[in-house]
Amino acid sequence: MLRIDDHLTIHDWELSEQFSRSQGPGGQNVNKVETAVELRFEAERSPHLTPAVKARLRRLAGRRWTNDGAVLIRAEETRSQARNRELARERLVELIREALVAPRKRIATRPTLGSQRRRLAAKTQKGTVKSLRGKVRENEGGE
Repeated sequence: MLRIDDHLTIHDWELSEQFSRSQGPGGQNVNKVETAVELRFEAERSPHLTPAVKARLRRLAGRRWTNDGAVLIRAEETRSQARNRELARERLVELIREALVAPRKRIATRPTLGSQRRRLAAKTQKGTVKSLRGKVRENEGGE
């Protein structure tokens, strides 16, 4: 069982782990021991997550979200299988905690009178600068 917060826990049937040989340092041991962990969380089928949380989790997971609604997390930083397993579970917990936080709704506000005047003054100044970029005309009644 994986505890996310005080109210939410993920049961073991929702998680599956697969081990494989990891890349990187490890000497002769790297070719023998399967230390990399691929943690799979069946998020779409999870009864503990609300549809809104699932939608946010899908957006946050990005490429780690599979077509069948699972989140895949791969950990192969350390030479220890147990430590990689802990790292993968910690990443999953952080991802779910981030998805649990609902974004605050934006409250529409009107621009202040001063900001409107500054914007119009900047537009007028820009317009005069652009009008001065045209061709220079000779005086017709001159020399």
